[in-house]
Amino acid sequence: MTERIKSYFKGPFQKNTLLRKVIFIIAAALCLFPFVSPPTALLMGIIIAQIIGNPYLHLNNKATHLLLQISVVGLGFGMNIKEAIHAGSQGFLFTIFSIVGTLTLGLGLAKAFKLDKITSYLISVGTAICGGSAIAAVSPVVQAKEKQISIALGIVFILNSIALFVFPVVGNILHLSQQQFGLWCAIAIHDTSSVVGAAAKYGNEALEIATTVKLARALWIIPVALLSATFFKQGKGKVKIPYFIGYFIIAMCINSYSPWVLAHNQVIVTIAKAGLTLTLFLIGSGLSKKVLKSVGLKPMLQGLILWTTISLASLSAIYYL
Repeated sequence: MTERIKSYFKGPFQKNTLLRKVIFIIAAALCLFPFVSPPTALLMGIIIAQIIGNPYLHLNNKATHLLLQISVVGLGFGMNIKEAIHAGSQGFLFTIFSIVGTLTLGLGLAKAFKLDKITSYLISVGTAICGGSAIAAVSPVVQAKEKQISIALGIVFILNSIALFVFPVVGNILHLSQQQFGLWCAIAIHDTSSVVGAAAKYGNEALEIATTVKLARALWIIPVALLSATFFKQGKGKVKIPYFIGYFIIAMCINSYSPWVLAHNQVIVTIAKAGLTLTLFLIGSGLSKKVLKSVGLKPMLQGLILWTTISLASLSAIYYL
Protein backbone atom coordinates (compact mmCIF):
# COMPACT_ATOMS: atom_id res chain seq x y z
CA MET A 1 0.00 0.00 0.00
CA THR A 2 2.82 2.39 0.94
CA GLU A 3 4.71 1.62 -2.27
CA ARG A 4 1.56 2.31 -4.29
CA ILE A 5 1.15 5.71 -2.62
CA LYS A 6 4.81 6.53 -3.15
CA SER A 7 4.68 5.55 -6.82
CA TYR A 8 1.53 7.67 -7.27
CA PHE A 9 3.26 10.79 -5.94
CA LYS A 10 6.72 10.00 -7.29
CA GLY A 11 6.32 11.64 -10.69
CA PRO A 12 4.78 14.99 -9.70
CA PHE A 13 7.12 15.53 -6.75
CA GLN A 14 10.31 14.60 -8.55
CA LYS A 15 9.48 16.88 -11.46
CA ASN A 16 8.23 19.79 -9.36
CA THR A 17 10.68 20.78 -6.63
CA LEU A 18 8.61 23.89 -5.88
CA LEU A 19 5.58 21.72 -5.07
CA ARG A 20 7.66 19.66 -2.63
CA LYS A 21 8.89 22.82 -0.93
CA VAL A 22 5.38 24.27 -0.66
CA ILE A 23 3.99 21.08 0.90
CA PHE A 24 6.93 20.86 3.29
CA ILE A 25 6.56 24.49 4.40
CA ILE A 26 2.79 24.13 4.91
CA ALA A 27 3.31 20.99 7.02
CA ALA A 28 6.01 22.75 9.06
CA ALA A 29 3.76 25.77 9.58
CA LEU A 30 0.93 23.55 10.86
CA CYS A 31 3.27 22.34 13.62
CA LEU A 32 3.25 25.85 15.09
CA PHE A 33 -0.45 25.55 15.94
CA PRO A 34 -1.53 24.02 19.29
CA PHE A 35 -3.80 21.39 17.68
CA VAL A 36 -0.70 19.56 16.38
CA SER A 37 0.89 17.55 19.21
CA PRO A 38 4.61 16.66 19.32
CA PRO A 39 4.00 12.98 18.38
CA THR A 40 1.76 14.06 15.47
CA ALA A 41 4.44 16.46 14.24
CA LEU A 42 7.06 13.71 14.36
CA LEU A 43 4.76 11.35 12.45
CA MET A 44 4.07 14.03 9.82
CA GLY A 45 7.79 14.50 9.34
CA ILE A 46 8.41 10.76 8.94
CA ILE A 47 5.60 10.44 6.37
CA ILE A 48 6.91 13.37 4.36
CA ALA A 49 10.44 11.94 4.45
CA GLN A 50 9.24 8.63 3.02
CA ILE A 51 6.81 9.93 0.38
CA ILE A 52 8.17 13.20 -1.01
CA GLY A 53 11.48 13.61 0.84
CA ASN A 54 12.79 16.65 2.69
CA PRO A 55 13.67 19.34 0.11
CA TYR A 56 15.80 21.13 2.72
CA LEU A 57 17.67 18.06 3.97
CA HIS A 58 21.04 19.82 3.65
CA LEU A 59 19.87 22.40 6.21
CA ASN A 60 17.92 20.04 8.43
CA ASN A 61 20.61 19.10 10.94
CA LYS A 62 21.69 22.68 11.71
CA ALA A 63 18.09 23.94 11.85
CA THR A 64 17.04 21.13 14.20
CA HIS A 65 20.02 21.70 16.49
CA LEU A 66 19.49 25.47 16.74
CA LEU A 67 15.71 25.32 17.11
CA LEU A 68 15.93 22.69 19.85
CA GLN A 69 18.36 24.81 21.86
CA ILE A 70 16.23 27.96 21.52
CA SER A 71 13.07 26.04 22.49
CA VAL A 72 14.68 24.49 25.56
CA VAL A 73 15.92 27.90 26.74
CA GLY A 74 12.39 29.24 26.21
CA LEU A 75 10.98 26.47 28.40
CA GLY A 76 13.32 27.69 31.14
CA PHE A 77 11.16 30.82 31.46
CA GLY A 78 8.36 28.61 32.74
CA MET A 79 10.38 26.97 35.53
CA ASN A 80 11.43 27.87 39.05
CA ILE A 81 15.12 27.52 39.88
CA LYS A 82 14.56 26.10 43.40
CA GLU A 83 12.11 23.48 42.16
CA ALA A 84 14.47 22.65 39.30
CA ILE A 85 17.40 22.08 41.67
CA HIS A 86 15.24 19.79 43.78
CA ALA A 87 14.16 17.84 40.69
CA GLY A 88 17.75 17.60 39.45
CA SER A 89 18.98 16.25 42.78
CA GLN A 90 16.35 13.50 42.64
CA GLY A 91 17.73 12.21 39.37
CA PHE A 92 21.42 12.48 40.29
CA LEU A 93 21.99 8.91 41.50
CA PHE A 94 19.80 7.48 38.74
CA THR A 95 21.93 9.38 36.24
CA ILE A 96 25.25 8.05 37.53
CA PHE A 97 24.16 4.40 37.68
CA SER A 98 22.39 4.52 34.31
CA ILE A 99 25.34 6.12 32.49
CA VAL A 100 27.92 3.69 33.94
CA GLY A 101 25.60 0.71 33.41
CA THR A 102 24.74 1.63 29.82
CA LEU A 103 28.36 2.23 28.78
CA THR A 104 29.45 -1.04 30.39
CA LEU A 105 26.66 -3.03 28.72
CA GLY A 106 27.41 -1.32 25.41
CA LEU A 107 31.05 -2.38 25.62
CA GLY A 108 30.00 -5.98 26.30
CA LEU A 109 27.53 -6.02 23.40
CA ALA A 110 30.16 -4.61 21.05
CA LYS A 111 32.44 -7.55 21.83
CA ALA A 112 29.60 -10.09 21.65
CA PHE A 113 28.33 -8.82 18.28
CA LYS A 114 31.85 -8.03 16.96
CA LEU A 115 30.80 -4.48 16.10
CA ASP A 116 32.95 -1.60 14.95
CA LYS A 117 34.43 -0.14 18.14
CA ILE A 118 33.72 3.54 17.43
CA THR A 119 30.20 3.01 16.04
CA SER A 120 29.27 0.87 19.03
CA TYR A 121 30.70 3.44 21.43
CA LEU A 122 28.75 6.29 19.83
CA ILE A 123 25.52 4.28 20.14
CA SER A 124 26.30 3.58 23.81
CA VAL A 125 27.12 7.23 24.57
CA GLY A 126 24.00 8.43 22.76
CA THR A 127 21.85 6.03 24.79
CA ALA A 128 23.59 6.76 28.09
CA ILE A 129 23.54 10.56 28.02
CA CYS A 130 21.51 12.63 25.57
CA GLY A 131 21.23 11.10 22.13
CA GLY A 132 22.36 13.13 19.16
CA SER A 133 23.97 15.85 21.27
CA ALA A 134 26.24 13.34 23.01
CA ILE A 135 27.15 11.69 19.71
CA ALA A 136 27.97 15.07 18.18
CA ALA A 137 30.12 15.98 21.20
CA VAL A 138 32.09 12.74 21.37
CA SER A 139 32.52 12.15 17.60
CA PRO A 140 35.39 14.62 17.06
CA VAL A 141 37.14 13.37 20.20
CA VAL A 142 37.24 9.75 18.98
CA GLN A 143 37.73 10.92 15.37
CA ALA A 144 34.62 9.13 14.13
CA LYS A 145 33.99 8.89 10.39
CA GLU A 146 30.83 10.20 8.74
CA LYS A 147 29.35 6.71 8.23
CA GLN A 148 29.93 5.79 11.89
CA ILE A 149 28.22 8.98 13.03
CA SER A 150 25.31 8.46 10.61
CA ILE A 151 24.64 4.92 11.85
CA ALA A 152 24.67 5.99 15.50
CA LEU A 153 22.44 9.00 14.86
CA GLY A 154 20.04 6.94 12.76
CA ILE A 155 19.57 4.37 15.53
CA VAL A 156 19.08 7.04 18.19
CA PHE A 157 16.52 8.97 16.13
CA ILE A 158 14.55 5.82 15.23
CA LEU A 159 14.33 4.71 18.87
CA ASN A 160 13.53 8.28 19.94
CA SER A 161 10.58 8.28 17.57
CA ILE A 162 9.26 5.05 19.06
CA ALA A 163 9.73 6.34 22.61
CA LEU A 164 7.74 9.48 21.95
CA PHE A 165 4.66 7.36 21.20
CA VAL A 166 5.23 4.47 23.62
CA PHE A 167 6.23 6.21 26.87
CA PRO A 168 3.03 8.25 27.48
CA VAL A 169 0.94 5.13 26.83
CA VAL A 170 2.96 3.04 29.31
CA GLY A 171 2.87 5.89 31.82
CA ASN A 172 -0.93 6.03 31.68
CA ILE A 173 -1.29 2.23 31.88
CA LEU A 174 0.90 2.09 35.00
CA HIS A 175 -0.66 5.28 36.43
CA LEU A 176 2.74 6.88 36.91
CA SER A 177 2.72 10.18 38.76
CA GLN A 178 3.95 13.34 37.05
CA GLN A 179 7.18 13.09 39.03
CA GLN A 180 7.74 9.42 38.19
CA PHE A 181 7.06 9.89 34.50
CA GLY A 182 9.25 12.99 34.20
CA LEU A 183 12.16 11.19 35.84
CA TRP A 184 11.67 8.08 33.69
CA CYS A 185 11.64 10.13 30.49
CA ALA A 186 14.83 11.96 31.41
CA ILE A 187 16.69 8.72 32.10
CA ALA A 188 15.34 6.34 29.46
CA ILE A 189 14.74 8.47 26.34
CA HIS A 190 17.85 9.38 24.38
CA ASP A 191 17.37 12.85 22.90
CA THR A 192 16.24 16.01 24.69
CA SER A 193 13.63 16.76 22.01
CA SER A 194 11.78 13.47 22.54
CA VAL A 195 12.17 13.70 26.33
CA VAL A 196 10.50 17.10 26.38
CA GLY A 197 7.92 16.06 23.77
CA ALA A 198 6.81 12.98 25.72
CA ALA A 199 6.81 14.80 29.07
CA ALA A 200 4.86 17.77 27.67
CA LYS A 201 2.13 15.39 26.54
CA TYR A 202 1.96 13.87 30.05
CA GLY A 203 1.73 17.11 32.03
CA ASN A 204 3.43 20.35 33.09
CA GLU A 205 5.03 18.93 36.23
CA ALA A 206 6.43 15.99 34.26
CA LEU A 207 7.77 18.47 31.71
CA GLU A 208 9.60 20.51 34.34
CA ILE A 209 11.19 17.47 35.99
CA ALA A 210 12.09 15.78 32.70
CA THR A 211 13.70 18.89 31.21
CA THR A 212 15.73 19.72 34.30
CA VAL A 213 17.00 16.18 34.91
CA LYS A 214 17.78 15.65 31.23
CA LEU A 215 19.80 18.86 30.92
CA ALA A 216 21.66 18.06 34.14
CA ARG A 217 22.36 14.66 32.61
CA ALA A 218 23.62 16.33 29.41
CA LEU A 219 26.44 17.98 31.39
CA TRP A 220 27.98 14.52 31.71
CA ILE A 221 28.97 14.93 28.06
CA ILE A 222 32.07 16.82 29.22
CA PRO A 223 33.68 14.20 31.53
CA VAL A 224 32.61 11.32 29.27
CA ALA A 225 34.12 13.03 26.22
CA LEU A 226 37.39 13.66 28.07
CA LEU A 227 37.53 10.03 29.22
CA SER A 228 36.76 8.96 25.67
CA ALA A 229 39.89 10.72 24.45
CA THR A 230 41.92 8.63 26.89
CA PHE A 231 40.08 5.40 26.11
CA PHE A 232 40.55 5.77 22.36
CA LYS A 233 44.01 7.31 22.79
CA GLN A 234 42.98 10.38 20.82
CA GLY A 235 43.66 13.95 21.83
CA LYS A 236 43.20 16.07 18.75
CA GLY A 237 39.42 16.46 18.67
CA LYS A 238 37.65 19.24 20.55
CA VAL A 239 34.77 18.56 22.92
CA LYS A 240 31.55 20.31 21.90
CA ILE A 241 30.26 21.68 25.20
CA PRO A 242 26.46 22.25 25.37
CA TYR A 243 26.62 25.94 26.34
CA PHE A 244 22.87 26.43 25.84
CA ILE A 245 22.30 24.68 29.19
CA GLY A 246 23.80 27.78 30.81
CA TYR A 247 21.23 29.97 29.03
CA PHE A 248 18.49 27.60 30.23
CA ILE A 249 19.65 28.11 33.84
CA ILE A 250 19.74 31.90 33.34
CA ALA A 251 16.18 31.77 31.97
CA MET A 252 15.01 29.89 35.08
CA CYS A 253 16.71 32.42 37.34
CA ILE A 254 15.08 35.35 35.53
CA ASN A 255 11.68 33.66 35.75
CA SER A 256 12.16 32.91 39.46
CA TYR A 257 13.20 36.41 40.54
CA SER A 258 11.55 38.76 38.04
CA PRO A 259 7.85 39.45 38.80
CA TRP A 260 7.31 40.99 35.36
CA VAL A 261 8.67 37.92 33.52
CA LEU A 262 6.71 35.63 35.84
CA ALA A 263 3.52 37.47 34.91
CA HIS A 264 4.14 37.12 31.15
CA ASN A 265 6.13 33.91 30.89
CA GLN A 266 3.27 31.87 29.40
CA VAL A 267 3.71 33.64 26.07
CA ILE A 268 7.38 32.63 25.92
CA VAL A 269 6.63 29.06 27.03
CA THR A 270 3.87 28.70 24.42
CA ILE A 271 6.24 29.84 21.67
CA ALA A 272 8.94 27.48 23.00
CA LYS A 273 6.54 24.51 22.94
CA ALA A 274 5.59 25.36 19.35
CA GLY A 275 9.30 25.47 18.50
CA LEU A 276 9.78 22.07 20.09
CA THR A 277 6.91 20.61 18.06
CA LEU A 278 8.48 22.01 14.89
CA THR A 279 11.83 20.51 15.96
CA LEU A 280 10.26 17.06 16.16
CA PHE A 281 8.76 17.52 12.71
CA LEU A 282 12.21 18.34 11.34
CA ILE A 283 13.71 15.30 13.09
CA GLY A 284 11.05 13.09 11.52
CA SER A 285 11.62 14.59 8.09
CA GLY A 286 15.32 13.78 8.44
CA LEU A 287 14.65 10.05 8.77
CA SER A 288 15.04 9.47 5.05
CA LYS A 289 15.18 6.07 3.35
CA LYS A 290 18.95 6.51 3.09
CA VAL A 291 19.27 6.94 6.86
CA LEU A 292 17.06 3.93 7.58
CA LYS A 293 19.01 1.71 5.17
CA SER A 294 22.40 2.74 6.58
CA VAL A 295 21.67 1.50 10.11
CA GLY A 296 22.36 -2.22 9.82
CA LEU A 297 20.98 -5.13 11.84
CA LYS A 298 23.68 -5.67 14.50
CA PRO A 299 24.14 -1.97 15.44
CA MET A 300 20.35 -1.61 15.58
CA LEU A 301 20.14 -4.69 17.81
CA GLN A 302 22.76 -3.21 20.15
CA GLY A 303 20.86 0.09 20.34
CA LEU A 304 17.57 -1.71 20.97
CA ILE A 305 19.00 -3.89 23.76
CA LEU A 306 20.64 -0.90 25.44
CA TRP A 307 17.48 1.20 25.23
CA THR A 308 15.18 -1.60 26.41
CA THR A 309 17.48 -2.41 29.33
CA ILE A 310 17.79 1.17 30.56
CA SER A 311 14.04 1.73 30.07
CA LEU A 312 12.94 -1.33 32.04
CA ALA A 313 15.61 -0.97 34.75
CA SER A 314 14.87 2.71 35.39
CA LEU A 315 11.10 2.13 35.26
CA SER A 316 11.37 -0.67 37.84
CA ALA A 317 13.55 1.46 40.13
CA ILE A 318 11.24 4.49 39.88
CA TYR A 319 8.02 2.48 40.19
CA TYR A 320 8.96 0.27 43.13
CA LEU A 321 11.37 2.41 45.15
